[in-house]
Amino acid sequence: MDLEQKIADRSLKIGVVGLGYVGLPLAMEFAKKGIQTIGIDVDPWKVDSLNAGKNYIQDVRDEDVAQTVKDGTFYAENHFESVPDMDVIYICVPTPFTPNKEPDISYIVDSAENTAKGLRKGQLVILKSTTFPDTTEGVVQPILEKSGLKLGEDFFLAFSPERIDPGNKLFTTHNTPVVVGGVTQRCTKLAADVNRLIIDEIVEVSNPKVAEMEKLLENIFRSVNIALVNEMAALCDRIGGINIWEVVDAAKTKPFGFMPFYPGPGIGGHCILIDPYYLSWAARKYDFQTKFINLAAETNEDMPYYVKNMIFREISMLPISIIDAKVLILGVAFKRDVDDTRHSPALRIMELLFEDHVQNILYNDPYVDEITVDGHEMKSQELTPELLKSVDCVVITTDHSVYDYDMILEHSKCVVDTRNATKNAKVKKDNVVVLGDGLN
Repeated sequence: MDLEQKIADRSLKIGVVGLGYVGLPLAMEFAKKGIQTIGIDVDPWKVDSLNAGKNYIQDVRDEDVAQTVKDGTFYAENHFESVPDMDVIYICVPTPFTPNKEPDISYIVDSAENTAKGLRKGQLVILKSTTFPDTTEGVVQPILEKSGLKLGEDFFLAFSPERIDPGNKLFTTHNTPVVVGGVTQRCTKLAADVNRLIIDEIVEVSNPKVAEMEKLLENIFRSVNIALVNEMAALCDRIGGINIWEVVDAAKTKPFGFMPFYPGPGIGGHCILIDPYYLSWAARKYDFQTKFINLAAETNEDMPYYVKNMIFREISMLPISIIDAKVLILGVAFKRDVDDTRHSPALRIMELLFEDHVQNILYNDPYVDEITVDGHEMKSQELTPELLKSVDCVVITTDHSVYDYDMILEHSKCVVDTRNATKNAKVKKDNVVVLGDGLN
């Protein structure tokens, strides 16, 4: 039976390599529809947890993992021995950058090489990991072709970038449109048809390079606009008397030609921080400098330093030395109401404080129980009036909706608010300084 028929009657077997924030939700969508799905991950803890019906991803329902394992539509492995049994293999592995901010696609390469060992006729491989243009055709395709099979006839290959927004309850895997670009027209069609089994809307593009560049554009668009408003926030602080949050809210009343972005302590998550450097690296191969994009990325990476200086300034006005000061960080996840700490600006701010010999640092995050920062193993502290009164400076780095901001303001000596989280608090105190409020 050919792949088209298997897709049509839903008798295909799905493989998902990488069971993190992208791979596990994807695997669950197929498994929930009764389609046999096999997850592959090199982390034995993840594999054991999933096979025991235990979930570890916030955007996946615990009951879905338990039910699909019980029904036998999903199980996980820490090897690639089942690749020959799969009809479609999704590669959803991390794509970090090196300390020199160059792409690290070693996880993609390893996944492709292990997939190639078991590749057989009739299979479709779909790369979802965010990467630079020509990864699919220039890196993954040659590796798969080492199997001796011919692309477009014996096996098929496409790129379909992930569009996961951690914590988003409105747009999830099944109702967020996805882009698909195959190496050949048949590759595109097969990849689109497979995705339509679980996703409402598919956008087909002419080739993988378009899909790869499209994904970078999505994230760099956000990076550039966040950098713009971060720089304007710093300017408002310098001028005085201008609150950037009020400025943005006024500007967004324009019904056309404007999209609101807000400042913050930096950017986090896997994509927005990393993707500008992926594109910049790729552009250099063509003797092209992405000056504008690089400047935006640098501006965003400067924000933790800006916030550290805000903290130091506030502490300097208290009867205590900076070295002896006790600082409480509120929120270490990279965004509101999630447990994802990847590249969180809060962690970077804590690193900078440790580097400048501030050793008495505590944190609270209702979603993150433990972290390690600059070699310091830390546990989330219970947020109580007593804790707030005991510290010298409270820094709001992630504006979780569960926080009682009135209680925080009532019992804190000074508060550095990097998210304008205290805007609607009923308690009004002069011990609060807000990033970009024009009062610095």
